Amino acid sequence: MTDHRVTGTCLCNSVTYEVSGNLGIFQYCHCSRCRKFTGSAFASNLLVSPADFRWLKGEELVGKFELEEAKHFATAFCKKCGSSMPWLAQTGSAVVVPAGTLDGNPEIKPFQNVFCASRAIWYTSPSKLAEYDELPPRKK
Repeated sequence: MTDHRVTGTCLCNSVTYEVSGNLGIFQYCHCSRCRKFTGSAFASNLLVSPADFRWLKGEELVGKFELEEAKHFATAFCKKCGSSMPWLAQTGSAVVVPAGTLDGNPEIKPFQNVFCASRAIWYTSPSKLAEYDELPPRKK
């Protein structure tokens, strides 16, 4: 990315960050750790260089949890609203940005699913599900 900037925020807008590049990795992670942290079937993560990431507001409100035995996994969250927030990977080589916290287009799309062997047994591909622009009508 050439000087494309996109901001991200938590749900209560107390924490704001800016991303000005990426490492070319935008992926869905199906590992059990990501599922537990997100409460969803997978995490949507964009990886950026630490040099391409900066906190704009509320960094002191970001809590972090690291598993000692995990090489790449950690979690970060807004202490006020609980929203997922970016975190520096334990290797120090990348900042993991939860894509759902981005406020704009990062100009990269997800291109892979990882840890599919750990996929939730109840997972169904979104492409196989009905789509609605809003809540569907109530069934009678």
